[in-house]
Amino acid sequence: MRASANYDETAEGNAKKIRSLILLGCPEVPVQTSMAMYLTNLLKESQSEVVIAGTGAAIKLMKFADPQNHYLEESMNLDRCIEAIAEGRLDFDLCFAFAHNDAGITYAATMSYISKAKLFLVIFGRNAEEISKTVDFDCHKLVAKAVHNPTPLKRQIDEVVSWAVSRT
Repeated sequence: MRASANYDETAEGNAKKIRSLILLGCPEVPVQTSMAMYLTNLLKESQSEVVIAGTGAAIKLMKFADPQNHYLEESMNLDRCIEAIAEGRLDFDLCFAFAHNDAGITYAATMSYISKAKLFLVIFGRNAEEISKTVDFDCHKLVAKAVHNPTPLKRQIDEVVSWAVSRT
């Protein structure tokens, strides 16, 4: 069953509930946590349900940054999430995969093959441009040499989120 098949009654009638997944790998690069939190906020403002899947360290950083769960309502282990999608028990409308190394690209590539979600690959870090050249699967790339300063990524995410939600 596709997770996006849920509908909610609203004052305006039936409104499709968009399900978004944010994939977080190793939180070695400082901008990942703040940009994931920022993206979660944007998606929630767009009426999207957001699930964050990540490594243990990435999820802990998100939980510590949001102790009252204003943004982080649902989270899960990255490998368990991929397993659930591969088995057809879970899927999403949108997926934002954060990557700053080959492992992040591999997780995103896996998502491109197993999920029906529209995939946005957020490539960041010192070697963002070089890493982006290794991507050979279908996705929308957001690429910025962002390590400590999230502004280059923020601009791209701002441009993409409303477009992505409106076309889902």
